[in-house]
Amino acid sequence: MENPPEIVLQAMYYARQGWDLAQGWLLSPAAWSQFAILIAAYVLAVLISRKLRPLMTRLLTPPEEQEHVLAQARRFVLIFVPLILPLLAYALTGIGESVTRSIFGSGEVIAFGKRVFLFLAVRVLVRDILKEPFLRLLGRYVLMPVTALYTVGALEAVTAALRSTVVPLGNMSFDLLWLIQGVVAGGIIFWLGRWSNDQSTTYISKQEEMRPATRQLATKAAEIVIFGAAFLVLMNFMGISLTSLAVLGGAIGVGLGFGLQKIAANFISGVILLLEGEATVGDYVELDGGEAGTIVRTTARAMILETFDGRWIVVPNEDFITTRVVNFSDQGSANRFEAAFSVSYDTDINLVPGIIEAAVAKHPDVLGAPQPPDCELRGFADSGVEFAVEFWVNGLDDGKNKYTSDVLFLIWNALKEHNIEIPFPQRVFHHKGLPQSMVSVPDT
Repeated sequence: MENPPEIVLQAMYYARQGWDLAQGWLLSPAAWSQFAILIAAYVLAVLISRKLRPLMTRLLTPPEEQEHVLAQARRFVLIFVPLILPLLAYALTGIGESVTRSIFGSGEVIAFGKRVFLFLAVRVLVRDILKEPFLRLLGRYVLMPVTALYTVGALEAVTAALRSTVVPLGNMSFDLLWLIQGVVAGGIIFWLGRWSNDQSTTYISKQEEMRPATRQLATKAAEIVIFGAAFLVLMNFMGISLTSLAVLGGAIGVGLGFGLQKIAANFISGVILLLEGEATVGDYVELDGGEAGTIVRTTARAMILETFDGRWIVVPNEDFITTRVVNFSDQGSANRFEAAFSVSYDTDINLVPGIIEAAVAKHPDVLGAPQPPDCELRGFADSGVEFAVEFWVNGLDDGKNKYTSDVLFLIWNALKEHNIEIPFPQRVFHHKGLPQSMVSVPDT
């Protein structure tokens, strides 16, 4: 091939350099000495790690019942025990490099071996230690390639090539290295922000002395502060002046005035709901539009309702402000229910209220306040006398609670115990003017 491509020439150039370097190492007594030090450092690291790893595992493993901060810190450090071998080899190789450079004035071979041990440590970190999916992805596709390039000595050349590749974008331009650094830094910073937000949410949710609405407001405020700080840190890391975002802020303001006004209204409505505490997580609500369910989650834009059949309904926060909302509030407020029944006309109805009220009061969830069970006469029907008993409970008569069903069982048993009949529909038919042939005459 008379005129090979530039990439082929570059590859041939690096291959020739590698061959010359390998020949120099094979023929150099200093190189053989460094090889021997590398092997000795690795063997010594293996021997030390075999003794040190069980000892550290035993010292760092706390009892299972301990959950305090020190125990959690010990468990966290225990995760990194697999790094003992490659890090020991790296440290011992570094000592050997200092010795060889002082004796022979060179240490390229042992320096390469030290970088190899560093790569092995990174590989163990990504493969065996990192469990978070985002961190594993970052380690596999960013950390390991960068370490591999550093190991073979090509990191500076690749970095220079990325820095020299400029991407124009309108009146602005940026190099690929800046873009990659921004993506990686942004991912790490916002992952840390999400982790911090999860920790703060867990801590705030444990503060039982705070009202539920106050906890929700504190959670949202912490979320805004954390991600706002993450954004500012990223802008500072990328070297972007905040004054340059003034145009973007103006565009966002125009957007809020037009297409984003609903989002802004829902966000402000969510803040008002959190401040007033009229509807919070755990409340059972029913809206004018027919949506009903337990509030299981609040977001900046909407509230998530969960029905008793497991469906989730996303209701915009604005609907809780602009429409009528019935809050059954099973977060401590009692609710009244009733169970209807009827008795036979042969019954002494004056005895029924006392019997039923005493029976219903035996239910462990029926409350004595604001009112005890109250049995009322409702009417005289075709088949029997109609009654209904009203009772108060904390919670809703649906889902896991079966208050009305339990009370009906109590009513049935109480009536049976006192030999009170529960009537069934009865009809009396009169016939007139039928032919004699259609009238059955009993046999005598």
